[in-house]
Amino acid sequence: MKLKDIYTQKDKPKISFEVFPPKEVEGNEILYSELEVLRKYNPSFISLTWGAGGKNNNSTDLITRIKKSGFEVMPHFTCVSSSKEFVKNHITTLNKIGIQNILALRGDIPADKSQICGDFQYASELVEFLKSNSDLSIGVAGYPEGHIEAESIEQDIKNLKHKVSCGADVIFTQLFYDNDLFYKYTDKIRAAEITVPVVPGIMPVLSKKQIDRMTTLARITVPNELKSALEKYDNNNDIQKFGVEFACRQCENLIKNEIKGIHFYTLNKSKSICKILDNFI
Repeated sequence: MKLKDIYTQKDKPKISFEVFPPKEVEGNEILYSELEVLRKYNPSFISLTWGAGGKNNNSTDLITRIKKSGFEVMPHFTCVSSSKEFVKNHITTLNKIGIQNILALRGDIPADKSQICGDFQYASELVEFLKSNSDLSIGVAGYPEGHIEAESIEQDIKNLKHKVSCGADVIFTQLFYDNDLFYKYTDKIRAAEITVPVVPGIMPVLSKKQIDRMTTLARITVPNELKSALEKYDNNNDIQKFGVEFACRQCENLIKNEIKGIHFYTLNKSKSICKILDNFI
């Protein structure tokens, strides 16, 4: 089912899971095992990242196997290092696999500037190209506190509106830990006359290292309650237990506010996600 149809259904909020290609092929079996654990929650689709630094990491094989196992798959695709010919070939491959959805991203700017192709500079250009050359339903990224490279949240929403006008069907947000910031963001999106569904991204806290890394890479506010917990607990088991409780409260609040779905960033681990979802399903 296409994204634009998934989120127009009027039943309970849709659940989706994001995973990434393991660095080593041997890690694929562990990933498949984790996905089998998550199968009981009947996800609308599995979102598969393109790989760090724009590297494919054999994702086509992963897409194929996950699809054949009975899951819908929404592969990510980054464009800053891709030619139009390469994108067309990739679309052909996705069509053969039976993929209906894709998450269109610019991708990280590579340190080696020679890897930048030049055919695409922004995600909006990829969205437009995909819309013109395929029947894929297209998702794009949204940033509740603004993209780290954006001059302001207003400029970021202006860029988002352009991505939607180019053909995006759904917005999936970067993870956040303050729901109020998400609500303010969606209010600004609607004020900008962006009408497509906005799906919140949730990542349960697993460790202090995880939080430090995420807040370095992106604009993510860490609420005082979460800061205090990270200072209080000195082992990952206690942090993960608190992380589940915190994420449960986030999800409960989001569901009460009638969101269309929740997109879970799993980090290829099912344990915390299961504990969260067992509170709702």
